[in-house]
Amino acid sequence: MRTAIAVRKAYKFRLYPNKQQEAKLLWTLDLCRELYNAALQERRDAYEMHVKRHPGYYDEETRKQLTRELTTGYYEQKRDLPEIKELRPEYNDIYSQVLQDVLLRLKRAFDGFFKRVKRGEKPGYPRFQGRNRYTSFTYPQAGFELAENRLILSKIGTLKLKLHREIEGTIKTCTIKYEVGQWYVIFSCEVKQPEPLPVSYEDIGIDLGITHFAALSNGEFIESPRLYRRTEKHLKKLQQALSRKKRGSHRRKQAVRAVARAHRKVHNQRRDFLHKAARKLVNRYQVVVLEDLQTSNLVKRPKPKQDEETGQYLPNGATAKGGLNKSITDASWSMFTELLRVKAAWAGRTVILVDPKYTSQICPGCGAIHKKTLEERWHSCECGCELDRDTAAAQIILDIGYQQLRAGSAPQINLHGESVKVLPL
Repeated sequence: MRTAIAVRKAYKFRLYPNKQQEAKLLWTLDLCRELYNAALQERRDAYEMHVKRHPGYYDEETRKQLTRELTTGYYEQKRDLPEIKELRPEYNDIYSQVLQDVLLRLKRAFDGFFKRVKRGEKPGYPRFQGRNRYTSFTYPQAGFELAENRLILSKIGTLKLKLHREIEGTIKTCTIKYEVGQWYVIFSCEVKQPEPLPVSYEDIGIDLGITHFAALSNGEFIESPRLYRRTEKHLKKLQQALSRKKRGSHRRKQAVRAVARAHRKVHNQRRDFLHKAARKLVNRYQVVVLEDLQTSNLVKRPKPKQDEETGQYLPNGATAKGGLNKSITDASWSMFTELLRVKAAWAGRTVILVDPKYTSQICPGCGAIHKKTLEERWHSCECGCELDRDTAAAQIILDIGYQQLRAGSAPQINLHGESVKVLPL
């Protein structure tokens, strides 16, 4: 018998505050950002005072311990909130748990920083947040209530929202988010693990690309909408209009909002397309195999070439690479892969990521390697295998996925975001 497991699911709805409520929301957001930056500065000052200025005073082990304590003082800063409210009475007009969550957000930023340091990755020290970066605050336990088409927030008031779908489970947290002139509420709900979809006896390999968004191993294609490319001329006109406006003027602010709205529309259209494409694949196939693409490496700029004798810079293909990078970014392979993995985990399907090395060069008929340039779109082999280059790559990707399944080395992501291994066939 299957044991019911509680998992988290988020629901996002549009808010419609009036002018007074919007001013209150923006004011709350500004004070939360100010508290975040002040707490970050306090931790940096503590580190500078006790550790960095006295490098020889502590041994290495004590130094590491002090560094961690002085830069992760969540509970100490949380206890200081009553004193802050005495010095800054305006913080009394913000729900107490909202302020506590601001400090918790900073703690999570430092936790992530130390994890990356431990793994040897690029650390990314927590940074100060500007107006355009700090765009949300959270009610972590209480202080909010949902009543039909109204959201009641403590210290703010009753806001109108559009419930376009039913909320399942128990609401645990409520996050208010500002996105380009629009307000949203995000409910994080605790729901029971859903029943898996009926077992499908079809498996598929997918080769993500530029000519087609995805080529399937069965010969089918998912065409790319090229949403950014289609909107590029309109965006260019909006950007030119923005560049002509005087800095600090009201019309410049209007032009900035127009550019942001255009980008938001492209983002929403792209996300809608990726959601629907991932859903169709998860509903149809039991095992889905993709390449483990590192998009950040694929879109790197080419290094400059310099003549050793004259010192002049030579053509390095940056213009062509820039166009390719734009198409790769427009396709959003990483977002699609993540959505596919999440939907598969909810549906009881299996998604496998394989090494992309040589997948487009190997013949699916005989296994021979045929090196091809990006311009060559047709696979032709002496063994008689003739088919589209991307379809051939998708078949190779599926074969590698089967090999990993037989060896029991294929990782899978569960509903809690944990990596588990799929049992061998």
